[in-house]
Amino acid sequence: MNYLIPANTKRGQLILGLFRPFDLILFGTGVLITVILLAIVPLDSTLVTILVLSPGIVCGFLVLPVPNYHNILNIIVELYEFLTNRQTYRWRGWCYKNGKKSR
Repeated sequence: MNYLIPANTKRGQLILGLFRPFDLILFGTGVLITVILLAIVPLDSTLVTILVLSPGIVCGFLVLPVPNYHNILNIIVELYEFLTNRQTYRWRGWCYKNGKKSR
């Protein structure tokens, strides 16, 4: 009996195969803030227009799918954790004593 295991089983747990619930909440919040700002702020100049559209654009960029990672937000979180955590790794394997006899 041969069993076929799908190569990417995590995609079945994602919404539309791409998004976690947090990703959709983040994107929806950015778009909602952008829509509210579009209704409230008068768009007189190009700079104001860019500032008003920036929450939706930034949130869309953060949830953009990337190969070998989930999305840009995932890359930023992993990079932050790598830079802020301890960089000296201590060996805890089967030869932890390094040849010293244990009692």
